[in-house]
Amino acid sequence: MTRWIAGLLLLLMASLPVAAADDADRAGIERVIRDQMAAFRADDAAAAFAHAAPTIQAMFGTPETFLAMVRRGYAPVYRPRAVEFRELAETDGALVQRVVLVGPDGVPEVALYVMERQPDGTWRIAGCFLAKSDERMT
Repeated sequence: MTRWIAGLLLLLMASLPVAAADDADRAGIERVIRDQMAAFRADDAAAAFAHAAPTIQAMFGTPETFLAMVRRGYAPVYRPRAVEFRELAETDGALVQRVVLVGPDGVPEVALYVMERQPDGTWRIAGCFLAKSDERMT
């Protein structure tokens, strides 16, 4: 099911430009994703959890539960060999950052990060969907 949703998001993203995001938004979104990946590399559950949107935090309850889920189901995000940021698109009013990852198994995947602006203007990750990819890193 997750792969199907990711595929649908990929199709939607292909045709939607982002007018709502400026350079500061793009930089902030990339920073949040990179910071969360750095927290995963350090197995810092609290720091990784801090980058998740409130709805994600409520869903998992604790940083440790969140980190355990990422370890089990998101190996390319948890321990990427390579990371390359691609386009940022607007889908149904949400900004979605496309990131090509090479997972620990050497298989490329596309991660679609659904971003959510917080009331204080910062960005948090409201979801991440993975899909296998045959894309090459540049």
